[in-house]
Amino acid sequence: MELAHLYVKKRREFGKHCKFAAVPAELLEAIPVTDAYQSNYIMRNPSIACFDTAPHMSEHEANTERLVTKSSSMRHMEGGWPKDVDFTEQSDVSRFRKKAEKDEDYKGSVKALGPIVARCMKQVNTIDIYEEYFEGDNVDHSSEPPSAKGLAVFRDPNEVKRTATSINWHPDPSAPVKLAVSYSILNFQDSRFANSRMPQQSYIWDVLNPNMPDTELLPPSPLCCLRFNPKNTDSLVGGSYNGLITFYDLRRSGAATSKETLPFSTSVIEKSHHDPVYDVFWINSKTGNQCVSVSTDGQMLWWDTRRLSEPTDSLQLCTDVKSNGQVLGGSSLEYNSEAGPSKYLIGTEQGVVLMVNLKNRKQNNGITVFDQGPGKHHGPIYSIQRNPANSKCFLTIGDWTARIWMEDLRTPIMTTKYHSSYLTSGCWSPTRAGVFFCHSNGRRGGYLGLFLPTE
Repeated sequence: MELAHLYVKKRREFGKHCKFAAVPAELLEAIPVTDAYQSNYIMRNPSIACFDTAPHMSEHEANTERLVTKSSSMRHMEGGWPKDVDFTEQSDVSRFRKKAEKDEDYKGSVKALGPIVARCMKQVNTIDIYEEYFEGDNVDHSSEPPSAKGLAVFRDPNEVKRTATSINWHPDPSAPVKLAVSYSILNFQDSRFANSRMPQQSYIWDVLNPNMPDTELLPPSPLCCLRFNPKNTDSLVGGSYNGLITFYDLRRSGAATSKETLPFSTSVIEKSHHDPVYDVFWINSKTGNQCVSVSTDGQMLWWDTRRLSEPTDSLQLCTDVKSNGQVLGGSSLEYNSEAGPSKYLIGTEQGVVLMVNLKNRKQNNGITVFDQGPGKHHGPIYSIQRNPANSKCFLTIGDWTARIWMEDLRTPIMTTKYHSSYLTSGCWSPTRAGVFFCHSNGRRGGYLGLFLPTE
């Protein structure tokens, strides 16, 4: 039986508000009780009914991307600079500092910080920071003796085994770990090349693949030094055995295979060095295309890799320009923009250290000569490097010793003992300021030494 109620309303009454009123009840339909359908039903015993007022919920699962976390450290070297100030450019930094020092708020801040600094200095004077609390107790806390393990061996793929004259790491830490290695034989008129030509290839290696070089560089003459550009890591500059400067762009190979790279540009031999180029450095510039090189011919040349037809500037490494002093041959070079964008350190073939400051060229062409007496090395200086924590302190490696110098002093402040074999290279530890490493060539092979000058 279908129950329906017909509700009729005119169209003009649509949309009006409802009017509720109390009306008497109206019976729409009544179903009388009958026994005719009783046989169709069965009494259920017991009768159970469930009621639930909670809303119905559904469960759903999904796999999200895995978050990889790692612990890392950060070395804070520069403060916060505005976006329009490049802290690597000395001119931008000095201009911003002069503008800030003229501000009245700067003067007030410095004046307000004076009492705070004075109070801290008084606290330092009252406390003996050098007091030895456990004097005489020498306890070894190391769980095992220090050791080192070789992770990979990069062998020269050439049949004639040559010396790795320089190693330079890729400057971008986020890129794959690579190193550029230059190979050459520095022995003059080596007997191995009486009937054959000297191999010229140098290589870029990937640390994860030591079996095969990542890129093969094909210079016109064997490379004695090779260095990545820190601003544009796809470009390199190298110094050759015949004195040429070569520039490489890894994006433009110019060779038959993708792994071979020809020089993008090369200097002219008449305008280049006349001896092997023993070191080359990229210097601080707005374009990032300028570099400097030194050689044992006594010249220091500045280059622009966009135009290598001639050097942009030159300097003769002379001890005294006015009185025609001795011309020294450069065997190593150090450049660090933190010490000053116009300052250079040169280790010479005669064992003397030179410092060049281009801002002071009126006095001996800006060349400062360090100790030429007992403090100098007795042979060529193979390596020179500034301390990463204190740029005025630098390390030199030559003859049988390693020596530490200060810019303000003309004699070394520390000298190691004389070793039984020649020291060939060395560098500072990048994380611990007072530790440096040295490499020596012994009769039974090479040795790596660790020095702690404070202990």
